[in-house]
Amino acid sequence: MGKAIRDLTNNNVFPSRVDMSRTVQRIGVFDSGIGGLTVLKSLMELLPHTNMVYLGDCARLPYGTKSPKTIVHYSLQCSRFLASKDIDLLVVACNTASAHALGALEQELEIPVVGVIEAGARAVIDSGGRRVGVIGTPTTIRSGAYVRIMHEIEPDLEIISQACPLFVPLVEEGWFQDEITELVARRYLSGMIEARIDTLLLGCTHYPLLKGILGNIMGSEVQIIDSAFSIARVVEEIVGTPAKDLTHAEVVYYLSDLSPRFIDIGEVILGHEMKYVYDVDLCV
Repeated sequence: MGKAIRDLTNNNVFPSRVDMSRTVQRIGVFDSGIGGLTVLKSLMELLPHTNMVYLGDCARLPYGTKSPKTIVHYSLQCSRFLASKDIDLLVVACNTASAHALGALEQELEIPVVGVIEAGARAVIDSGGRRVGVIGTPTTIRSGAYVRIMHEIEPDLEIISQACPLFVPLVEEGWFQDEITELVARRYLSGMIEARIDTLLLGCTHYPLLKGILGNIMGSEVQIIDSAFSIARVVEEIVGTPAKDLTHAEVVYYLSDLSPRFIDIGEVILGHEMKYVYDVDLCV
């Protein structure tokens, strides 16, 4: 078994057991809910000829308030389900799961596993930011994963972290541009405004859906790093040239709580119809 490694010389992030000659025909993606669709959308844009399977563990969200032990347990259940769908690569589209369960998933699976934490950290370094704000779920922020990885690469970075526990339920409610969401965001970000950060890292895949509000609050001089797009770029580097015989990619969705609300919001996020959506009981 291998595990994800970092080449701190060129800031590349690749799982050590990636077979670069192997064709990736189907990618599995999981998250605790809607947020992972931001990763899926970026993957579909960058890899339009690659089949994908998305699992949203909506019945047990949010992961960000759970204990590390529970997060690992849930993540293993999600990864085993996706592995049963003959995926060639697993994308952990959840910052909380990436922070606490990545090692367990790498030991469990025989395929490459890519998490969002290192991809987001690398994107910050590549952006040239020097005074960085990191926002995420309480569990992700407590883990210190982003701070640890960025300081390994750039020890002199100034980093301010802030947990934003209300953002996930606001996104799940579909309140992307609501005045209540803006009030909450202003309160969370007040310390970062005072600290005059130059870069804001969105350390949760739900948060790109709030990019409009966050950008207005922070101002145009603050660059916003989207971890969802960052991990999609890493996967694109791994996958490389798609299989020539794959002309019409298929995306299948599995939800542990199949609600019309999820589909309605999901189709807004993706910008197209979610055709193949199925219910799954991960606790069986």
